[in-house]
Parts: sequence; C-alpha cells; structure tokens
Amino acid sequence: MNNIHSDILALNGGASSIKFALFASSDFGLERKLSGKIERMGMNGTHLSFIDSTAEQPQTLSISVTDYQSAARFLFDWFEKQQLFATLGAIGHRVIQGMQHAESELVTPDLLDELRLMLPFGQEQLRNEIEMIVTLRDRYPHLRQVACFDTAFHHEMPLIAKWLPIPRRYLAKGVQRYGFYGLAYISLLAELRQLGDPAAIEGRVILAHLGAGSSLAAVLNGKSIDTSMGFTPTSGLPMSTRSGDLDPELSAYLAHIEKMTPAQFSHMVNHESGLLGVSELSADMCDLLAAEPDDTRAAEAVALYCYQVKKWIGGFAAALGGIDTLVFSGGIGENAPLIRTHICEGLEFLGIELDANRNQAASGLISKDNSKVSVRVIRTDEELTIAHATLRFA
Repeated sequence: MNNIHSDILALNGGASSIKFALFASSDFGLERKLSGKIERMGMNGTHLSFIDSTAEQPQTLSISVTDYQSAARFLFDWFEKQQLFATLGAIGHRVIQGMQHAESELVTPDLLDELRLMLPFGQEQLRNEIEMIVTLRDRYPHLRQVACFDTAFHHEMPLIAKWLPIPRRYLAKGVQRYGFYGLAYISLLAELRQLGDPAAIEGRVILAHLGAGSSLAAVLNGKSIDTSMGFTPTSGLPMSTRSGDLDPELSAYLAHIEKMTPAQFSHMVNHESGLLGVSELSADMCDLLAAEPDDTRAAEAVALYCYQVKKWIGGFAAALGGIDTLVFSGGIGENAPLIRTHICEGLEFLGIELDANRNQAASGLISKDNSKVSVRVIRTDEELTIAHATLRFA
C-alpha cells in the first residue's frame, strides 16, 4: 500500500531568480507535482512561469516587483492559492554558504544566528536566503525548514585545494576555498550514475556548470577534489556580471586612480563585470551570440568566456591525471552548442572530440563514438537534490 507522507517544497534562490518545485513524498520516493520560477527580478519583464503535473505547457504570469523580498512575498501568496500547498510539511532551501557544515541541517534559531555571521562571505544572495527563511518561519511557524548548503559537496576537498596562499593564520578564521554549486554537482553525478557512466563512481569527471553563475568542479571517484569558485562565488570563471579571478592589487590601483571605495569595487566585480563588462552590451549569452557577427565587443566577450572555461578544463585534467567524462550543464552549458564547440576546440589532445550533429541536438552524449572522453549535456535538478536532502527531516 502506498504510504503518503508530507509534501516538500524546494526553494532555490539565485541572484536574479527564485526556482521552486513541490514534491509529494511516499514510500516510493518523490513525485514532482509543481515547479516553476520567478525570473528577471530587478529588470524589465519580471515573470512567474510554472507547470503542474496535470498540464502539458507551462503558464506565465507577468508580475510587478521591485526587489527579491517582494518577489518572495508574491510567490508565497501565490503558493497559498494552490491546492497542493495544503499538504506541505517541510521546506528545503538552497543556502549558498555553509562554511564548515558538511551536510544539510534543520533550521533552528542557533543556525540562523550562525548564518548571519556568514553574511560577509556569501554576499547579498545569502542575505536574501536568510530573509526568505525568516519570512517563512514567521508566516508558517509549524513548517520545518531545512538548510541545504551549496558548499557541502566540496567540504572534503584536499587541504591543498582549499588553501589560499596568504598568511596561515587566516585559515583558522575560515578564509579558504569553499566552492559553490554543490547541489548542482550532486544532481549531475546522480544522473551520471543513472546513465551508467562508470566514471561517476570510479573515474575522473569534470563538471562544467555554465550559466549566469559559472563554475567547474574536478571530481575523482565521486568526490570533489577541486573547484573553480573560491572564498566567494565572485571568483573563478568570468560570469554574466561577475568578474571571476582578478589580480588582488587591482582594488588598490582603482582606489588610487578613481577613488573607488571597497563597496564600489565589490559592486563592480559582482554586478558590472564579466560578460556585461566586456561586451558593454548584455549579461545574457543569448544576446551576445545574436550580436556576435556584427559587434566586436560581443564577440570578444564570448571568446574570453570560452577561453577561460577551456583553461580550467585543462587545469583540472592535470589535477585529475586525465579525464574520462566531461559534463556541460546550466543555462549556457545546456542550451548553447556553439559555446560547447568553442570550448572543446583544441582539446583533442585530452581525448575530447565532439560529434557536430549530436552537439547541435544536445542529445545527451555529444562526443564522437571513438572519443576517449565521454562528453555529455545534462540538465541540473537542484530542486530534486534539495527535496531529497529535506526528506530526512520531513
């Protein structure tokens, strides 16, 4: 007999979006009943799109919100009108920074206090996540909430990968490489195992999660051994509006020549850099690819992005001692075959050879049959990962 349990809501708050999914739990596992997202927060065209298990096509609602918290309040008001919300028993949250937390935890007053101490590390995204947890606690005090840490996947990385080469005393103060997008990487490895790829369990895998935030991870025998993001999500690859890695003296130089304050520098490297800063046109890769033939700045932004991803793949192949499987995911990684082509060009010496037709179709396995490295496109499902982590506490 099917034993139905409380439903679980997974909330995945990003810098300019809130993704969600509602799952019914039973002895047979988790069944997705409703999913959707609010996108383009703080920009023109903010909207809620969603689909439930009975519909064939998603529905879209245009909404007028001014910031993250007003978008969250709109979403909670909308949830209450959905019949499925009545059986909700627990809520799982993606929490971007967990520092030394190695697994998901039930949200308590003590944990909230600890998360607030982490605010300098996780920037505004962590602040938004904390405020959403508090709003839900005040609104639905009977619901259990679970913090699912995006950094936990990298918790067991070797110290040599975590260490930042500054005075040793700062390591004791929590200054180290944490890495992020761990929930996405857990999702990708789970799908690789489902596909029967042996490298997911015993092998060398590079996971390239490429989107508005972009990150790579080197995975050996199912464990993270290195990752591109470091102390904060601003580091690593260039991204939509984040700079990625920079010379640390740049802050002092700009303070000298432009009187730029630390707060202004932080805003620049997080909101005015990356694809947007180089192109001076758009933070959206789709816009840049459309403009690339006629706009040199767009072409240069695309070329810089692909070049940096290629370098990280080469570096992680060295760290792993080779590569068996390369996975592309995220909004860019899943939907831009031209970007995948540019990234993989010149990597034949590593055994990476794309099949042009498969790549264009994004048909799961996109490498040639004789490629030494399996190259795949896999959609991330962070919401399912959050739901599984929350299920233990429901």
